[in-house]
Amino acid sequence: MKSITRAVIVAAVISAPVVSFGQSSPQVSRAEVRAELAELEKAGYDPHEWINYPENLQAAEAKVSAQRAMAQAAEVSYGGQSDASSQSGRTPSQSLPAVH
Repeated sequence: MKSITRAVIVAAVISAPVVSFGQSSPQVSRAEVRAELAELEKAGYDPHEWINYPENLQAAEAKVSAQRAMAQAAEVSYGGQSDASSQSGRTPSQSLPAVH
């Protein structure tokens, strides 16, 4: 009987760290959850339509993910057309005399 008790205690001690890893995800605030739900609804997800539940949610998540990827690519892309202009150097009236 003592060996069974000892085995249960050892199993509990070994499994305790494993269980604690389940709570390691970052906490999400209620406002963040509501903002994400609003973004999914804007992408076409209807939380009240439960008949096609997983497919509708997955399609909206894919759409939001694609929109985020496009926005991120636009922020870090190089080249393209710029609305701004810049100039460097001197104007012809400020040019230096030629040295012979």
